[in-house]
Amino acid sequence: MTLRPLAAVAAFTAAMLAAAGPARAQAAHPCATDAVAHARTLLAFHFGEDTELSVDDTAKAVGTVKALQGEGRFDVLEVWGFIYKAEYRTHFLYAQIPDTCALMGQEILEASDPY
Repeated sequence: MTLRPLAAVAAFTAAMLAAAGPARAQAAHPCATDAVAHARTLLAFHFGEDTELSVDDTAKAVGTVKALQGEGRFDVLEVWGFIYKAEYRTHFLYAQIPDTCALMGQEILEASDPY
């Protein structure tokens, strides 16, 4: 049985992808642990120290934003937090300075539909 050239390429590509196995996990951002700690602190600041809250133990890099001054950029790390039935998305902006976790900004937003 002979395969047409395009079918042969498709079969070869499928075989190579199957042999490759699962993709490698993306390396964690160097400031991920710092962002998780700040998420807990930020939620406690807004809702009180005695509030029962939980925070995901992972921070996800969701992109970069331009610095307000100069040509620099900030990495944006996202951490989800939970208080009772409410979910909160927190973002932490870190300066792209090697070997440091210079926190430059933070935001918190409740994930709900107010309308």
